[in-house]
Amino acid sequence: MTDIPVYILANFVIRDAATYRVYEKGFFPLLKRYGGEFVTYDDATETLEGKAPPPGRIVIFKFPSEAAAKSWWADPEYQALSEHRRGGTDGQFVTLVHGLPSRG
Repeated sequence: MTDIPVYILANFVIRDAATYRVYEKGFFPLLKRYGGEFVTYDDATETLEGKAPPPGRIVIFKFPSEAAAKSWWADPEYQALSEHRRGGTDGQFVTLVHGLPSRG
């Protein structure tokens, strides 16, 4: 059985761009270390139905499996780096979303 990909969605408002930039610079090498892929981000999402999420940036990235995502999250180097995200933003959520299994 192959692993099912998972996605991480994050929503936050950047309030200290310099502090957040430290996080951003270190983020991509750690993401790749765990097989993660950046998908997209948007600073001006549009809610078509239902209650809109809190204002701010929405970021989406992907991992090949839940185990890879959780290993990335638990990595001490990532947790140290994420203090810059926490310090430079007002975070609303970081959510893990399971992908669908292959239909093949």
